[in-house]
Amino acid sequence: MNRNYYIFKSGTLQRKDNSIRVVTEDKIKKDIPCETVSDLYVFGEINLNTKLLNFLAQKEILLHVFNYYGFYSGSFSPRDKNVSGFLLVKQVGHYSEYEKRLMLAKKFIDAASYNIYRNVRYYNGRGVNLEGVLKEIALLREKLNRTNSIEELMGIEGNIRKKYYESWNDIIKQNVNFTKRIKHPPENMINTLLSFANSLVYTTALAEIYKTQLNPTVSYLHEPGVARFSLSLDIAEIFKPLIAERMIFSLLNKNMISEDDFEKESNYLYLKESARKIIVEEYDKRLQRTIKHKELNKDVSYRYLFRLECYKLIKHLTEEKEYEGFKIWW
Repeated sequence: MNRNYYIFKSGTLQRKDNSIRVVTEDKIKKDIPCETVSDLYVFGEINLNTKLLNFLAQKEILLHVFNYYGFYSGSFSPRDKNVSGFLLVKQVGHYSEYEKRLMLAKKFIDAASYNIYRNVRYYNGRGVNLEGVLKEIALLREKLNRTNSIEELMGIEGNIRKKYYESWNDIIKQNVNFTKRIKHPPENMINTLLSFANSLVYTTALAEIYKTQLNPTVSYLHEPGVARFSLSLDIAEIFKPLIAERMIFSLLNKNMISEDDFEKESNYLYLKESARKIIVEEYDKRLQRTIKHKELNKDVSYRYLFRLECYKLIKHLTEEKEYEGFKIWW
């Protein structure tokens, strides 16, 4: 199975025969056989050329770039070979007809909010009293199907996350004082962790969409915009509670990450390189975890769950089977 490769050292990225060669600033060379690569994540300052980009495009390898401080900058995706005019028309049609778009948006939020509920319920059953939060989230979830607009839907989703985030001070054993999500820029260690982990989930969603015939720029919950793959945001919404947020709880509760892993002078805005390495290693392990899929009756990886979500969406768009978002069952 192909895997992600994470490059933290600065230097040069180049093609070497049928491999990708990393040459660090201190002239250390490492060759990565292209057959083993799914995606490349670049965190260091890397020089590359069009010869390498053409090679990555030929091998259908995505390249994700993060800046010096660990913030996601963008992705290079090869020219899409899995094109389908028929599916694109269907995809755009479900966006253009508001009722169809609203239905899909509700499905995304229903699944994402249920997965949030399951996270809270998990810790409520392990000595943390979160009964009040569970009841409030359940009441808010009941309102989802009665919404008449995506704006109203996202307002309810925002209230669900507000209640969810308020419970983090009880879930996390460290003293984090976290109640509010702030993105631009993150203002404390939890917001910084969330931004970093969410960007990893987003790029995984993009990579799996790329392997299907879906167009990543046509979305339903998030408004399509210029220069962003908004369908990746829709699908990532479902998997953030399962992968990003459970990972954050684990890293903090096991003291694998603490305040010392952030630059305090920047108000905890930046993760140190050593911490980013710990996080991506843990993230990669979680992508490779497997579960027994109830419908397929076989083991599938967390990463493959993203692909299955794309296939379910395609069946909905082509009117083969109504879409239901992925919900945690274990």
